[in-house]
This record gives sequence, C-alpha cells and structure tokens, in this order.
Amino acid sequence: MSLTAAAGVSEHILLQSSPLAGFQYYSGRQVWAEMHEGDVLELVREPQNAYDPRAVRVEWHGIKLGYVPRRDNEAVARLMDRGTRLEARISRLSASRNPWQRVLFEVYLPIR
Repeated sequence: MSLTAAAGVSEHILLQSSPLAGFQYYSGRQVWAEMHEGDVLELVREPQNAYDPRAVRVEWHGIKLGYVPRRDNEAVARLMDRGTRLEARISRLSASRNPWQRVLFEVYLPIR
C-alpha cells in the first residue's frame, strides 16, 4: 500500500529530501535488513532537545533511526509546531560506509 493510499490522501507536496542524521548513533544498524525503500517513517518533534530546539526525530516502526539534519529541520519543525501533519518515507537505502549516505528520506505535505 502506498503512503498516500494508506492515509487516504490523493496528492502530496514534496517538502524536502534529506539524508538521515545520526544513523550511526541509534538503532538503524539493528533493523537495517528489515527496512525498505518506500517504508513510511514517523516524524516526532523534540522541542526540548538539549542540542537543537528545532529537532525532529525520525522513527521506523517506533524505532529511533536518527534526526532530520539540523540544516534542514527549520521548515519541518515550524510546520509541525503549527499542527500541520507531515508524512515521510525512505527514498533510498545505501550500504555505504558513510552513515550520512545510508538512508535518504523525503518529507511530504499531504493534500486532500
């Protein structure tokens, strides 16, 4: 089932495409073999994050994979703070040794 079909959305706007930040520090390696391109991700705001008040955590099936990169999180955080529902999915997985190249994801604004 596609991201839009699952949510009952007929259209969506691509807001951004980003590498996953912090992949090497969280649980991504443990679930790497189970993840697939197209998988839905959950975005979770962390306004009390000690390192970045605009932090947006990225989860796969409730497992913390990392964050929206700090350089890319301002618009996403602002929209989420306003109550705007955003969707995300894995757009590319790469077995690269560079953790910044392992997971590329896209953030969408659904339009009904």
